[in-house]
Amino acid sequence: MHAFFEFLSQNPYILLFLTVGLAVWLGRQSIAGYGLGMVAAAIIVGCGLAVAASAFGVTLQLDNFTKSLFYYLFMYGVGLRVGPSFVNSLGGDGIKFTFLALVSCVLGLGITVAGSVIFDLPVGAAGGILAGSQTMSAAIGSAEQAVAAGAITLPPGTTAEQVSAMIALSYGISYIWGTVGIILITKYLPQWWGVDARAAAREYEAEHGVASGDTPTLSGWTRAGLRAYRLENPTWSGRTVGELLRENPEYRVLNVLRDGAAVGAGADVVLRPGDVIALGGARETLTEKMGLVGPEVSDRVALDIPLDRAEILVTNREVVGRELVSFRDSEAANQVQLLGIERGGHPLPIARNTKLQRMDVLSVVGLRGAMDQAGNLFGRIVRPSTATDLLTLSAGMILGFLIGLIEFPAFGASVGLGNAGGLLVAGVIVSSVASRLRFFGNTPSAARNVLEDLGLVVFVAIVGINAGASLLAQLTGMLALKIFVVGFVACSIPPVVVWAIGYHVFRMNAAVLMGGVAGARSHSGPCREAAVSIQSNVPWIGFPVGYAVSGVLLTVFGYFAMILAY
Repeated sequence: MHAFFEFLSQNPYILLFLTVGLAVWLGRQSIAGYGLGMVAAAIIVGCGLAVAASAFGVTLQLDNFTKSLFYYLFMYGVGLRVGPSFVNSLGGDGIKFTFLALVSCVLGLGITVAGSVIFDLPVGAAGGILAGSQTMSAAIGSAEQAVAAGAITLPPGTTAEQVSAMIALSYGISYIWGTVGIILITKYLPQWWGVDARAAAREYEAEHGVASGDTPTLSGWTRAGLRAYRLENPTWSGRTVGELLRENPEYRVLNVLRDGAAVGAGADVVLRPGDVIALGGARETLTEKMGLVGPEVSDRVALDIPLDRAEILVTNREVVGRELVSFRDSEAANQVQLLGIERGGHPLPIARNTKLQRMDVLSVVGLRGAMDQAGNLFGRIVRPSTATDLLTLSAGMILGFLIGLIEFPAFGASVGLGNAGGLLVAGVIVSSVASRLRFFGNTPSAARNVLEDLGLVVFVAIVGINAGASLLAQLTGMLALKIFVVGFVACSIPPVVVWAIGYHVFRMNAAVLMGGVAGARSHSGPCREAAVSIQSNVPWIGFPVGYAVSGVLLTVFGYFAMILAY
């Protein structure tokens, strides 16, 4: 084994990606549906390898430049992702969810700092407890930034490496309950309050037209259908497609075939006896008025309609804040169908009164010409692309580093966002500006995910490896118990307070509030579990805004946890 660890010590890149690979594998394992995830696993694997190597007299250490580089890429990627949702949260209905996220984050920070002071925990414990109890791994980096920037004074005899090890240790101890605890608390909060969340979800679905979440993932049923009918009803002979649709707005005319040739589906097309009309619409509407046009026919030519599928990015100010139902009479609505909505990187249930926000992503399918009309109406069509605007990426990173240089006096020292905080702000700025322009700053989701996923797991793996050598020297049973207690309280109290405020003060629907609680902790796991337990998609409606806000706050709060506790 000594030769193996010596080999890893001499080949740092093999060590790094061995750690990452083992972390991804371990993170995929689960017990009763719960797993560590690759980030928490990276700490465990990194520390484990370093501790094992030290037992054979080998010290494993990786370059801090590499650690910082990957963390900075991660922070910029987070800014790109949460930017639009973070900006949208500053107005409208998002204010309530923003407030709940603020309450949760401030409480988590306050409890962590207070517990660290009361138990006189070693330097670094506060940053690790905040990151673990709030399941915000990015806070590890901002906590380390506080040390690197000299924002805290280390006690005599304490090294930066020991502080880094304590951050990693505290994170690992508090992370497990931080992950499982928030899922269980969110799931059972309605029961503790004597509220039937499933009934509340059904009530919300009926009132707002949200699709239920209890349909199977793979089903023979689809929302819409397309059928062909031969015109034999004399009522429509000599009348136009536009007149047919005005009197029957629930239908869509996608094609009109006359003597075997397509004549189009425009509103001014005059219908003749014998025309074959391709009608589209919801399945229930296609069976409500049987015989409206004439008998159904199997005409491949009429139904062989070239369709286009794309995503539309909502950037047009004129449609922001409008409900989906208000677009029913638009010309494009006749020939396109909305398949899904994504906000802040998370799916949003489709409801009649869902209000659009900037940077919402609409997944649509329909006639190619109508797709262009819909794109012009809502913003711009986003086609799948593997190209990343590296010029904008470079400019955004430079902007972030410049913002990080800004400092102001506080806590008896000069305090600033630092490189990590500056990059987070720069990502928010770039993504917000890019939403206003058509061909600027393209960063596909896949590229952004690489920045986030690889950036964070590599950073945390290096933290674990570098911390492992001094980990055993600091770990005692009493210290571990104190860290767990502080993390337990910091995880458990904020969601209960958030629920009480949302339910009693804001009078929120219980099912929506479950998603709001999860979003306030920037953790999708509780929202997913809530949706499954009440068999409804409604919790996802309350999730995106809080998720974006808390993601930013908790990341920055890792820095302030270190300053306030020490």
